[in-house]
Amino acid sequence: MAARPSFPGAAEFVPDSRAVDDLRTHAAGCRGCDLYADATQTVFGSGNAHARVMLVGEQPGDVEDTRGYPFVGPAGQVLRRGLTDAGLGDTPVFVTNAVKHFRFTERGRRRIHEKPTAAHATACRPWLAAELRAVRPAIVVALGATAAGSLFGSGFRLTAARGQRLDWPPAKGDFADSDVDVQVAFATVHPSSILRTPDDERDAAYAAFVADLAVVAEAVRR
Repeated sequence: MAARPSFPGAAEFVPDSRAVDDLRTHAAGCRGCDLYADATQTVFGSGNAHARVMLVGEQPGDVEDTRGYPFVGPAGQVLRRGLTDAGLGDTPVFVTNAVKHFRFTERGRRRIHEKPTAAHATACRPWLAAELRAVRPAIVVALGATAAGSLFGSGFRLTAARGQRLDWPPAKGDFADSDVDVQVAFATVHPSSILRTPDDERDAAYAAFVADLAVVAEAVRR
């Protein structure tokens, strides 16, 4: 049986720079995990490079992989609407993902989203750490379980902690002993989960999402 190829993780591709543009340029050549081989391109973080709020999702989707920017597809539309309804529409934000390449399964001509593994998130975590050091947000918000696990450790339970102020640095995980300086953190669901919610439950799911973001808005105003 042929040995499966091993990948080094992103650390060796991350430059010694705290400039978002430098990081984005180097990330385009990242070969830290196997996802680069099938994805169209690296989808690095985007937005205000000095934003007070950083939003971290799971991975780029099909639209994001094609266009090269995070949250420009259907989930991004839900996110932007949610930010506006929560009172964050005018707040400068930086949006990114825990994993920078699109993982998918081909089904005919369609590319179907496939959840990245814990190994993918671990391999890509040096990019997320570099983004946090470069942007230096006061507030970081995890969108969904993959992002929450990457930021707060694998034992983090999103359902129990969503919408609550969370300590930073976290008690567990790779960021527990890091030099990333964040004042406060939050977690909520990924906006794509609202799109997958049955029609008769979608309004309630969206309202809960906005309520979580409203707690973030309150922290911004302080």
